[in-house]
Amino acid sequence: MSLPAGFEADCDTIVRQTALLRSLVRDADLSVPVPACPGWTLGDLLRHVGGAYRWAEEIVRTRAAEPVPDDIVNDVTGYGDKDPEALGEWLTEGAGRLAATLREAGPHPRVWAPAPPRTPLFWSRRMAAESVVHRYDATRALGAPHDLDPSVAVAALEEWMEVSTLPQAVETEEQRRALREPPWTLHIHATDAGDVGAGEWLFDLSGDAISLRRAHEKATVAVRGPAVELLLLMYARRGPEGDGIEVFGDPARLMDWREKTSYWTRKK
Repeated sequence: MSLPAGFEADCDTIVRQTALLRSLVRDADLSVPVPACPGWTLGDLLRHVGGAYRWAEEIVRTRAAEPVPDDIVNDVTGYGDKDPEALGEWLTEGAGRLAATLREAGPHPRVWAPAPPRTPLFWSRRMAAESVVHRYDATRALGAPHDLDPSVAVAALEEWMEVSTLPQAVETEEQRRALREPPWTLHIHATDAGDVGAGEWLFDLSGDAISLRRAHEKATVAVRGPAVELLLLMYARRGPEGDGIEVFGDPARLMDWREKTSYWTRKK
C-alpha cells in the first residue's frame, strides 16, 4: 500500500527520534530532573513517551471507538525500569510497533481521537510531535546538544497550530472570547522552511472562531525564526526573547495567546 508522504514521514519521525532518544539516554542517570516537565525525572519522561506510543498503537490496531484503558501507559513489565538500557529497549520497541501498526492501517480508517481527523492520521501526527518535543526535553535535562531537521520541526509546528484552533484547546469559552478581543491577527514565519510560503501561517482572531491558514500577510503581531525555535516557543520550552526569534508587535499578546491555547498540552 502506497502511503501519503506526510503520513509516512510521521512514521519515520517516530522511529528516528526515538532511536536518537535511546542513544542519548543509554548510560544516563534516570533520576535526573527534566526542567521542561516539572516533577518528572528522565525515567518518568521515557515511561511517558513509551506508554503513549503503546496507548496510541492499541487505539489504531483495535480500531477503538473510545479511549482504551490507560494502564498500558506505564506498563514496563519485564523491563528494568530503572535500567536505562532496558528502558530504552522498551521505548524503541514501542515506537517500532506503533509505526508498523500505523503503516498497516493507513491514514483513513475511523478510530477514536480527541480531535479531528479521527483516523490514524491524527495519531501519526500527534506521536511524531510527541517524539520530537520530548527528545528535546531529554537533551536539555542532560545538557546535550540538540538539532532537528527543519522539515520535521515544521510538521510538528503545524500540528500544534492546527490543534490550537480547536475549541478544546482553550480551557473556557470566556478565555476564547478574551483571545479575540479586540480582534487581531498573528503571523508565524519559519525562516528555514524552504519554499516560499511553506513555513508561514496566519491566525485570524477577528471572527467568531479562531482560524488558521497558510499565508504571507501583514498582521497585528508577527513572530519569525527557525522552525525548531518556533516549535520550542509554542511548547513553552523557551520564551520569545533571545537568539533566534524576532517578534513584531506586542510580545505580551503573543504570550497570552500561547498560554491560553496551550491548555490542551497541559491536560492529564
